[in-house]
Amino acid sequence: MPWLQLKARIAPDQAELLEELLLDEGASAITLQDAHDDPVFEPERGSTPLWQETVLTGLYDDLEGIDAMLERVHHGWSLAMGDEPCPSIEYELLADRDWEREWMDGFEPLPMGERLWIVPSWHDAPDADAVNLRLDPGLAFGTGTHPTTALCLGWLDEQSVAGTLEGCRVLDYGCGSGILAIAALKLGAPKATGTDIDPQALTASRDNAEHNAIDETTFMLCLPERLPDERFQIVLANILAGPLVELAPAIAGHVEPGGRLVLSGILAHQADDVLDAYRDQDLIMHQPRERDGWVCLTGERPSGG
Repeated sequence: MPWLQLKARIAPDQAELLEELLLDEGASAITLQDAHDDPVFEPERGSTPLWQETVLTGLYDDLEGIDAMLERVHHGWSLAMGDEPCPSIEYELLADRDWEREWMDGFEPLPMGERLWIVPSWHDAPDADAVNLRLDPGLAFGTGTHPTTALCLGWLDEQSVAGTLEGCRVLDYGCGSGILAIAALKLGAPKATGTDIDPQALTASRDNAEHNAIDETTFMLCLPERLPDERFQIVLANILAGPLVELAPAIAGHVEPGGRLVLSGILAHQADDVLDAYRDQDLIMHQPRERDGWVCLTGERPSGG
């Protein structure tokens, strides 16, 4: 079945109104994209970045009455905006395609070091003897495709090869999909705890753990307010620079004497601020590892700390 696609370039502060008008007309999906493909990374703390021009796209499965529909959209715009002209709305028919198959074909198993692979559920593992983490790229909460996650997974793989994950209890702070904790468990850690402020992330983590044959006794999940007051040999936090700085006392407080810390979700120019925040927590911090403009920071608490 072909689809009808409507597209308009619009100022960011007007996008919500046009989105509501198109949804009222039965849009199956609405997407917002930067019109100029300018990257927007984490904002400066206390600020909210907006694209200068947004492309709003609506997708419809009903091809009838397009002219009447556009008249209603323009009328609704006039009622809300007065003399402000409605943006020009272009439309085209999209040929029927197997979108799910095309999406799946775009992802292949990803190596994350010497032993670890991220393997989509529909693929066979390239190396049956490797440590294969079953996780579908493109889904929410983190799947290994972003440089920040890949840096953390690479670090875990190195520890596994060196034999330094054995016997380590792991905390994944801001666990998202649970990918880091699950990788640590599959690479040799005996137990892991994941915490996240989003209950849906905890659900995703539990589902991903089950897909990788990891049970609840090995991988505990909880909201931050229910996180036990204990220390761990390895603490991982792949979130963003702002929260990492603000949460430094809480995150660092879970690193036991002699334990190690891994932080990511940090742009290269933000590294110094994060390093300073954790040095203030009596941790020894090391030089950043960088990939595609993102960095991973590692550190440790002195054995007598």
